[in-house]
Amino acid sequence: MSEASPRGTYLVISEKLRERIGADENAEVLPSEADLMREHGVGRNTVRRALKVLEAEGVLESAPGIGWRIVRGSDRRSLAERMADLIAEESLSVGDPYPSESQLCDRFGASRTAVRRVLAQMEGNGLLATVHGKGRTVRALPAPTARP
Repeated sequence: MSEASPRGTYLVISEKLRERIGADENAEVLPSEADLMREHGVGRNTVRRALKVLEAEGVLESAPGIGWRIVRGSDRRSLAERMADLIAEESLSVGDPYPSESQLCDRFGASRTAVRRVLAQMEGNGLLATVHGKGRTVRALPAPTARP
């Protein structure tokens, strides 16, 4: 980046990456963070913030040992949305056990770190409760969301 952006450098980079992803339908993964740092002339934290924006939008997902994988197909929901929707998809009721971290990692192809972050969000939002030694249970049902 040769000039400062009033919008936030990481947002400019995330937009350029979004355009790159849209232009190359055959791409499956992004270049490494180090390559993106050199390409855009920014530090690792700026690149990571840009990648996190795209992850939150459901465009990318972290793939351990691979890097950042491009999400293709019709399900462009974020990991948080997919994990919250799991309650309705599995017809879980209040008090029912919620799947374990390893089951969620396998089901969504996400890293344990990403799953733990979303689980913490869900607990903070009151959807899940943790009983140490016994796992997580559904504490409340998520509000239905309108999808376009």
